[in-house]
Amino acid sequence: MSFAPPRRPSPPAQRRLSPLAITVIVLAVVVVAVLLLAQFWTEVMWFQALDFGRVIWTQWIARGILFAAAFLLMSGALYWSFSAAYRSRPVYAPSTPEQATLDQYREAVEPLRRVVMIAAPLVIGFFAGVAAAAQWRTVILALNAVPFGAVDPEFEIDQSFYIFQLPALRFVLSLLIAVVIVSGIAALITHYLYGGLRVGPVPEGTPRTTTAARVQLAVTGAVLMLLLAVNYWLDRYSLLTSSGDKFDGASYSDVHAVIPSKAILAGVAVLVAIAFIVAAVRGNWRIPAIGVGLMVVSAIAIGGIFPWAMQRFQVQPNAQELETPYIQRNIDATLSAFGLDELDTQQYPATTTAEAGALREDAETTASIRLLDPLIVSPSFRQLQQNKQYYDFQDQLSVDRYTIGGQSRDTVIAVRELNLEGLGATQRNWVNDHTVFTHGYGVVAAFGNQTGTDGRPAFFEGGIPTAGELTDAQDYEPRIYFSPKTTAFSIVGAPEGTPSWELDYQADDDQGGGQVNTTFPTQEIDAGPPIGTFGNKLLYAIKFGSQEILFSDRVTSESQILYDRDPQERVAKVAPWLTLDHRVYPAVVDGRVKWIVDGYTTSDAFPYSTAAPMSESITDSITLAQAQAQGTMPALPQSVNYIRNSVKATVDAFTGEVTLYAWEPDDPILQAWQNVFPGSVEPMSEISGDLMGHLRYPEDLFKVQRALLQRYHVTDPAQFFTSQDLWQTPLDPVDTGSVTGVRALQPPYYLTLQMPDQDSPAFSLTTLYIPGGNSDREILTGFLAVDAEAGSDDGVRAESYGKLRMLAMPRDNTVPGPGQVQNNFNSNTEFATQLNVLQLGDSIVLRGNQLTLPVGGGLLYVQPVYVQSRTGTQFPLLRKVLVSFGDSIGFADTLDAALDQVFGGDSGLEPGDVDLPEIPVLPETPTLPEEPTDPTEPTEPTEPTAPPTGSGDARADLNAALQDANEALQEGQAALQDGDFAGYGAAQERLREALERALAADEALGN
Repeated sequence: MSFAPPRRPSPPAQRRLSPLAITVIVLAVVVVAVLLLAQFWTEVMWFQALDFGRVIWTQWIARGILFAAAFLLMSGALYWSFSAAYRSRPVYAPSTPEQATLDQYREAVEPLRRVVMIAAPLVIGFFAGVAAAAQWRTVILALNAVPFGAVDPEFEIDQSFYIFQLPALRFVLSLLIAVVIVSGIAALITHYLYGGLRVGPVPEGTPRTTTAARVQLAVTGAVLMLLLAVNYWLDRYSLLTSSGDKFDGASYSDVHAVIPSKAILAGVAVLVAIAFIVAAVRGNWRIPAIGVGLMVVSAIAIGGIFPWAMQRFQVQPNAQELETPYIQRNIDATLSAFGLDELDTQQYPATTTAEAGALREDAETTASIRLLDPLIVSPSFRQLQQNKQYYDFQDQLSVDRYTIGGQSRDTVIAVRELNLEGLGATQRNWVNDHTVFTHGYGVVAAFGNQTGTDGRPAFFEGGIPTAGELTDAQDYEPRIYFSPKTTAFSIVGAPEGTPSWELDYQADDDQGGGQVNTTFPTQEIDAGPPIGTFGNKLLYAIKFGSQEILFSDRVTSESQILYDRDPQERVAKVAPWLTLDHRVYPAVVDGRVKWIVDGYTTSDAFPYSTAAPMSESITDSITLAQAQAQGTMPALPQSVNYIRNSVKATVDAFTGEVTLYAWEPDDPILQAWQNVFPGSVEPMSEISGDLMGHLRYPEDLFKVQRALLQRYHVTDPAQFFTSQDLWQTPLDPVDTGSVTGVRALQPPYYLTLQMPDQDSPAFSLTTLYIPGGNSDREILTGFLAVDAEAGSDDGVRAESYGKLRMLAMPRDNTVPGPGQVQNNFNSNTEFATQLNVLQLGDSIVLRGNQLTLPVGGGLLYVQPVYVQSRTGTQFPLLRKVLVSFGDSIGFADTLDAALDQVFGGDSGLEPGDVDLPEIPVLPETPTLPEEPTDPTEPTEPTEPTAPPTGSGDARADLNAALQDANEALQEGQAALQDGDFAGYGAAQERLREALERALAADEALGN
């Protein structure tokens, strides 16, 4: 008799996906892929268009490798810890009240156990990978380290170890510690939940852990202790970059107590690790428990109490003597790390007595004093040279120097940038915004030390079409496709033979009338990614949320799309390893407008160097006002203790081409990054002579240096310890805090001047110092200048570039500081009266930057005074010049006249001392009102200022002069609004004549 084997139940039929479900899944995958491509592949195309494709791929590969390594390490260790603990769980958990409670938890967890064991490692591993990917710069820099060739004064290790390897070791160690701790916690929870570890009461003789649990937990503890030992050992080196109350770096107690204690604690941690291994083998937890306790006690006693006791009872009573060698280490390291080790300090016996002829030997410097304030005259540039409402200038213009008439001249220069906000509502549409108004046009430049008619800037370059001294070259390209104000994307280029639609400007009748258009030569220049194919159109339509890109006939086979057009943003993308200066300035170089950006290599790990808060250091009245307007401060490192201006970068305003030049080729950090991105930085020899003449010493670096020199102008460690000679940067005497709500520091100024030990004037960047601490004295203690001119037309870097010169004021003589000088200006009754006259009617007075120059054996202060309308069309005109030398003050229409007032009628300047160039006649450019005005609306008359009391004809003359001045001012404003320049000029002449009569009458009254 046979029995048939039982038939196995057939498995349930698997449900097949319907065609609709498959279609939906496929479409979802395609949509996700396209969305990802729209964000990632378009970035690749952008970098390739700039010939920096290697930069993006290197970043992504480095990030990907670090993400994958950290993800696999964390998730793998966590999954193994869960699995090992679960697989080794006891078959029968002991019957105890504790286990009865745990049974309930196990029953609740069991259905989700597999999900948790997979999901938890994946989620935690993902976060670990993201954190690791963010450290790609640290890791990749360590792998390409370059020796500094100098050692630290404590361990005598090459400084590159602290800059490159130590941060990477710290990162790897922190990751490993996190992996071990998370894995240990996972094992501990799993063993406890499944009975491998018992915490509550257990029967006598019953172990609290199973063998498997004991081995896993003990080995995990041993690994953790070994990692902590390494951490203690690395702490010894990190002490050399620690911050202290008096100075940064390892102090006496750090060297003699903390560093030895860290070594002892590292040894204790190794012993505790061995104790955990013994526990894993022998099953006795008492030894590692004692070891952990010993480690805690050692950390408190050796790592805390012992250093504290040494500091309290040995160092503090003898601090100056004991800390002297370590302060000297800090001073030397700080000066070296910030390029201050070659500072030339000299005593300057500044006189405060203005003697006749005192400026004779400084005639060239004095005649070059810049009277145009680049922060104030921007509205004048707009009104006189903006030309079209869809162009605009920066609020703060740039100071440069150009050779005019064979001589180098300080220049205020601005780029006429595209401004779509200037278009009316009826002009704003997709076609205009992205295909017609695609670029700005030309530069405008004025002499820094001269003014034109009625106090206007003396332009030597401007107009549309552009004309002047800078653009006579046949190959000059005036179109500005890339600039800080250009934020919208543009689509440029068209096939040959098709009409041009990119607007240059609207021509006047004498120029043929109509629009002058252009087409960007995409067949010759790659300014942006090509967008002619359907695939690229689709990606960019998604990226910018613009369906018009897909359907517009102006997106042709020759089209390119331009975006990320801010020069600073472009440099930041192609050189993510640089810290960029907050200022971007233009220059006309070899027939092209180039934006120049200064790039820094920085570190916060230079041994013994003081850390400088970079954002705080660069903040002054200008940057604070800019941040207020833009709503953000420049993106800078929190603090640095090493900085080099390693790279000078340029961005071509026409093509968008980014070029990086190695300016400090010996900098090891730059060399390391050149190993990472070979070929991305050009050698200094590639800088043309024309470009070299416009490179300058960067502002942010100078501000960081001046902040440090507030303390580190003292190089004697004993004097440094007492902190009796602290300096500080003065507040801006012109800034009242009305814009930002707080008064800010005075910014540094670019000037052409001659320091006492120089043979001739040089383009320089300058700043002042006054007493620091709690002192409220506004006397001058120091004058700092740096040679800011990089080189000349021969393309060779100037040997004096970057030379820092400090003039220390005499301690036995009171030299007025900028605050005192401004107070003298404001409180002088004669000048106050004249200023009141200037503020007649709808006029307001604007104080320009207060410049300081070491001339005539003392310090000369110069401040321009501008007048502008209070309402309607507003732009400042230079009306007066304030001058101060010691306690003497001058106030006149011109600098020469004001100087003669100060120096008793003889400043020492002769008409032929310096030949000022003739102001060229540029094509007349109509002014534009800042706000639309209704010419039919009558102007409300303003009551004139009441004249001072007096007697006779003088009072009547003053009343009449004031009335005439008010009428002339109103007529001038009306003429300006109507575009009647002849009428405006005549009104200004009547205004000047009336003001002169008013001043004469005021003097006759004895005021």
